[in-house]
Amino acid sequence: MKPVIEVAAAVLFRQGRLLITQRLPGSHLPGLWEFPGGKRKPGESIRECLVREIREELNIGVVVGEMFETIEYDYPEKTVCLKFFKCRYAGGDIQALGCQRFAWVTPEDLGNYRFPPANRPLMQKLRSGG
Repeated sequence: MKPVIEVAAAVLFRQGRLLITQRLPGSHLPGLWEFPGGKRKPGESIRECLVREIREELNIGVVVGEMFETIEYDYPEKTVCLKFFKCRYAGGDIQALGCQRFAWVTPEDLGNYRFPPANRPLMQKLRSGG
């Protein structure tokens, strides 16, 4: 049976733009863009995971709000359960620490970036004003 990886990710808007990050070389799906976040560690709540991952990846604080979308996606080697939360920026000087780079983009611009296939339903929801 394939492992199921639980991932928390932020849907973080600031001044009408969404925060996206580019995956590091050597990671799963290197070079693709994603919504910032990461894998939940044992003993950690999914919300705690998201706050920690955003701090580690980007050096900023977030306030985790309501669940926005849940997507389960099967890759050949694993299944990912992605939990996307609406988040609010809570301070800090943003830096690309755990990613190649970051960008603030409009929902309409998401199609100009290559994302993992698991993100497609979320991107459609965001582009349609969800």
